[in-house]
Amino acid sequence: DKMELSLYISDETEKETMNMAIFQAFRALRPVSEKAADVAALPYDVVDRAEAKAIGDKNPDSFLHVDRAEMDLPDDTDLYDSKVYERARQNLLNMEKNGVMKQDETPCYYIYELTRKGKTQTGLVGCCSIDDYMKGIVKKHELTREDKEQDRIRHVDVCDANTGPIYLACRYPQQLLDLMEQWKTSHAAVYDFVADDEIVKVHVWVIDGNEEIETIREQFENIPSIYIADGHHRAASAVKVGLKRREEHPDYDGTEEFNYFLSVVFPYDQLKILAYNRVVHDLNGMDEHAFIASLKFNFELMIMPGFPCKPVEKHCMGMYVGGNWYHLKAWDDVYAKKDIVGQLDVSILQEKILSPILGIGDPRTDQRIRFVGGSHKLSELAQIADSTGGVAFAMFPTAMEDLMQIADESKLMPPKSTWFEPKLRSGLFIHKLS
Repeated sequence: DKMELSLYISDETEKETMNMAIFQAFRALRPVSEKAADVAALPYDVVDRAEAKAIGDKNPDSFLHVDRAEMDLPDDTDLYDSKVYERARQNLLNMEKNGVMKQDETPCYYIYELTRKGKTQTGLVGCCSIDDYMKGIVKKHELTREDKEQDRIRHVDVCDANTGPIYLACRYPQQLLDLMEQWKTSHAAVYDFVADDEIVKVHVWVIDGNEEIETIREQFENIPSIYIADGHHRAASAVKVGLKRREEHPDYDGTEEFNYFLSVVFPYDQLKILAYNRVVHDLNGMDEHAFIASLKFNFELMIMPGFPCKPVEKHCMGMYVGGNWYHLKAWDDVYAKKDIVGQLDVSILQEKILSPILGIGDPRTDQRIRFVGGSHKLSELAQIADSTGGVAFAMFPTAMEDLMQIADESKLMPPKSTWFEPKLRSGLFIHKLS
């Protein structure tokens, strides 16, 4: 036993020194093939309670019955009531008991391919290490909120499973790309369906070959950094549940499933970041003309009558106010001497307009600002601004390279800086913690 422990400590020390990423195969609990399209659901945080209930009432197999279990309880049930988490656990157990889902018998990796509007991204599903998250090998670029963390901590802990994958990215070695392509061409997909939004096409392959599994594991050990694209709260919550389980099992040896969390890792250059737009519900007591005049110190303004203004380059943004669209371009001295975070368009907007002019000091908590994902049309932004007498801003998307540089420098982006499409579907892969 002492020799085994010594070898384990030596191996872990070597990994820590070399900063190797750990990406484990696992036994996924997943839908049987004929149920995959019914089970697959949008992430819990992009549908509200009413939307989830409408979907769930029509589809008894939707995974929203697990991720948004309040839909199956009385309407006046508090979202954070213990009954919600217990119902989620029971719904998950019932999906397995009733044959909707089945757990694979041996650890596997899974190829997860999403196609939206002709653009395809293909990644691998496995489990990352909570230690890699704490050591900064799995890198974040956003702050998380305690209340949102606590919700997912309770959900993961009570369900005894990671029910939603963390959306990650990295620089893929060519050997991994070749391996996935070869497996796809020589094996049938276990899932092949169009999601219920009729936009996203989903393919999944199970990699169960011992040689391929070992190659994938070894290839990830040569990857120094994995970046969280989306799912910061799910990641932080999964890690905290793992640490909680370690306290409950002081004799843990690192191989237990609670030391890992469900992840999908895509090649960074296949990902599509859309803009994350903003609407402020009023002009902070100013009239339209005074507001526009206040912008000229930091921006070149051009009115764009008759059509929406979508920015086509960095340091530019579209603005809608008072029935008109404007093109704003930041003067060079606004951002030239700033660091990578200060040069982001969302930072320029916050520092030069939202905070000093519109009085939005903390966009995380201020109820006057609304964030609108880039999948929405600019006409929708204008409608929201018109309905409140406010102003809308159409942003230029953040570059994936900027996200990675910010994470590498251990810096943080402003809230709501990125909107990734397509959204990962929940329910296709569940990682049991025991």
